[in-house]
Parts: sequence; C-alpha cells; structure tokens
Amino acid sequence: MSLSMPFRPGDLVVVVLHSPRERVWGRILGLEASGVAIRGLDLAPWNEVLGLVRSGQADQVALGTRFLPMHRVETLYLDEPSSGAPSLADTFCERTGQDPHAFLADPPSPPSRHRRNP
Repeated sequence: MSLSMPFRPGDLVVVVLHSPRERVWGRILGLEASGVAIRGLDLAPWNEVLGLVRSGQADQVALGTRFLPMHRVETLYLDEPSSGAPSLADTFCERTGQDPHAFLADPPSPPSRHRRNP
C-alpha cells in the first residue's frame, strides 16, 4: 500500500529546519527527494512581519524564493488549523487584511534585457 503525498505546489506550509534551526512559512513551489522549493519567510520575526504588512510596508519584509535541501528539513507541516489554534494563513489574513496566497505570490518578472552583440 502506497502513501499518498498531501503536499502539492501552491500549498502553504511550515518547514522546520536544523543546522541552523529555522522555521519557514511559505508556499510550496516544488517538492522532490532532494528538497523543497518554497516562496516564503523566516518565522522568527512573525509579529514584525504582520505589523509591516498591516501598515502597508510589505516591501520591507524579507520574502524570498528558496530551495531547502532535504538533509536540512526536520519536519514539513501543512499550514492548517490544529487543536483549535488557527493556521498561520488565517492569522495573517485576520491581522493584515490581506490574502496570504497573494502575499506569497511569485514576484513580477524583471524586464528582459537584450544583449547586444559587439
């Protein structure tokens, strides 16, 4: 009997890493045996992030696209309510008034630069 994988691109997750210990909240871009690609942020300054987003300073948040190698991943959680506690996405929405999926969306592509041949 095979185990179905509940993690899909676009899902919001919390990743607990070791060496060094970090907790990252974000949107899965891809997941494979070598690691997980995620668009997200470190949870250490969570309350500061909420405050910046709420006050219209979301551009000050250290949001990025990262590849987390599987040898550093200790645990991967779906961001969902648990034991009566809201998910981080629910908390984000409630405290900032913004959609977490829109906040964690891919950044706009930079304009293409055409190289000129000498």
